[in-house]
Amino acid sequence: MGFARTCSVALVGVEGVVVEVQADLEPGVAAFTLVGLPDKSLTESRDRVRAAVVNSGAEWPQKKLTVGLSPASVPKGGSGFDLAVACAVLGAAERIDPRVLADIVMIGELGLDGRVRPVRGVLPAVLAAADAGYEQVVVPECTAAEASLVPGVSVLGVRSLRQLIAVLTDEPVPLEEPDETGRPDPMLAGLCVPGTGVGAGLGVGGAADDAHTLDLADVVGQTSARTAVEVAAAGAHHLFLQGPPGAGKTMLAERLPAILPRLTREDSLEVTAVHSVAGMLPPGKPLVDVAPYCAPHHSATMQSLVGGGQGLARPGAVSLAHRGVLFLDEAPEFSSQALDSLRQPLESGHVVIARSAGVVRLPAKFLMVLAANPCPCGRHTLLGDGCECPSSVIRRYQARLSGPLLDRVDLKVEVEAVTRSELAGYGTRGESTRTVADRVRAARERAAARLSGTGWRTNSEVPGHALRTRWPAAPGALDAAELDLERGFLTARGLDRVLRVAWTVADLAGHDRPSAQDVALALQLRTGISRGVPMAIEPIGAPR
Repeated sequence: MGFARTCSVALVGVEGVVVEVQADLEPGVAAFTLVGLPDKSLTESRDRVRAAVVNSGAEWPQKKLTVGLSPASVPKGGSGFDLAVACAVLGAAERIDPRVLADIVMIGELGLDGRVRPVRGVLPAVLAAADAGYEQVVVPECTAAEASLVPGVSVLGVRSLRQLIAVLTDEPVPLEEPDETGRPDPMLAGLCVPGTGVGAGLGVGGAADDAHTLDLADVVGQTSARTAVEVAAAGAHHLFLQGPPGAGKTMLAERLPAILPRLTREDSLEVTAVHSVAGMLPPGKPLVDVAPYCAPHHSATMQSLVGGGQGLARPGAVSLAHRGVLFLDEAPEFSSQALDSLRQPLESGHVVIARSAGVVRLPAKFLMVLAANPCPCGRHTLLGDGCECPSSVIRRYQARLSGPLLDRVDLKVEVEAVTRSELAGYGTRGESTRTVADRVRAARERAAARLSGTGWRTNSEVPGHALRTRWPAAPGALDAAELDLERGFLTARGLDRVLRVAWTVADLAGHDRPSAQDVALALQLRTGISRGVPMAIEPIGAPR
C-alpha cells in the first residue's frame, strides 16, 4: 500500500481555499476513484492524468487507486487540480518521494501529452496558498510571472510533467518547446480592457506610457461635460451623460480611465485577481496597474453584468470594472432587470451571488458612466426641433432608467450638439488628459489626507452624516440644497450626494471646505438646473 499527498487550490469566486490532494494505492483490481465533491471537469481529470503520466514516460500503477480532495465540503471544479493529482499518484507509486510533495502547492492543467497548460485564477490561488503558510508553488511556466506577484512565495514554472518529475527527483531536466497557450478567453475579448488600450499608460501625475492614449483635448467643446468627467474622476462619482448622437458622450467616457490615478499595489492585486479568474489577463502583462475600462453591449444580460454561470458564479462586468470604469452606452436599451441589478453593487461595492453550489462574493467598486440619447431618434430638444417621436414614446424611453437607479448617480449632465465653429476649431482647445490628470491626482491627495484613518478613500464613499458632523461645509453653503430638499427636487440621499460632490469640487479648487459656490456647482451637476455659476473649476492661483 502506498500513500502520498500534496496541495492545490479551489477557487470560490475570487477567493481561494487550499485543498489537500491525497492518493492511496491498495492491492486489487485496477481502478481510479476521485472523491471530494468534484464537478464534471474535475472528474474528467482521471483520463487526462492517466494519459499525461504514461506519455511522460512514467508507469501508471495497476492497483486500486483512490484520490481524495480535502476538505470534502468545498465545491471543486476546473482542470487546475491535474498537476497535483498526477504528482500525488506518482508519490503513492514511489516514483517521487512523498516527503517532497507534502509542502508544495501545485496548480495547472495537464494535456494528454504531459504538457502543463495554464488555468484561470493563478494569482488568487497563490495568494490563498501564501495566506495558508505555503512557501513553494508550482504553476505553468506562462503564468509564473503572475504567481510571482505574491511576496514570500517561491514559484516554479514548468512546461511539462516530465520537467516537474525531473526537478522533484533531482534528475536532469529535459528541454521542452514553449507552449503557445495562455491567451485571454476569446469569448470575453472586448468586454473589458485591463491595462491596455483605453485608459492604459497613464499613471499618477499623468505620465503617458502609451503614445496612443486617448486625449481629452480631442473632445470638441463640451465644457460642462468635461467638468463633470473631471469631478467624477476626482471623487469617484457616478455620471450620466445625456445628449444627441455624435456629441461626444462615448469619447468622454473612453477618456475617463486615463485621468484616474494609477492603482495602488493592493488595488492592483485585487483587480488582477478578478481578471485572472475571468481569464482576461493579456499575455505578457501579469499585473493590472491602471484602471480597467468595461463597456458591455446593451444586449448584455443581468448575469453578464453582475456575474453568474453554472455552478459557482464567475465575475461579470461590474467585477471586471472593479477600481475602474463601467460604461453603459445607450443605457435605456439595456433591459430594466439588468439595470436594476446594478443598484446593490453601486451602494455596497461588492456583489453577493447565491447558487446551489454555494455563495460567491465578488468585488465591484466601480465608477459607472451612463450615456443616453434624449429620445429614440436622438433629436429631441426642449423646442422639439427635428424630433418625430411621439411624446408618449419619449416618456417611455426616458423611463427605462428607473428613479432609484438615477438617484444613485451623482452627476447628470446634458451634452450639447457640437457647433460648426467648434468643429472647425475656431474655439479654444480643451485641456489635455495630462493637465486634468494632475488636478485629479492633487484632489485625490487632499481627500486622502482628510479621510486618513477613517477607512474611506474618496468623497463618494463618505456617509452624509459624517460629512455633516465631522467635516461641515461653510456656514450657509447648504441653504440652496436644503431648499431643494424641501421642494422635493432632492431626496435625502440626493442631498448627501450633493454634499459629497461639493467636497470634490472644493478639493479640485483647493478650498479648505465647500463654499456656497461649490455647493451651487454640485447642485447644478446633480440636477441639471442652472445655478448661475460657471461650469469650469478654477483652482486657487490659476491664471485668469
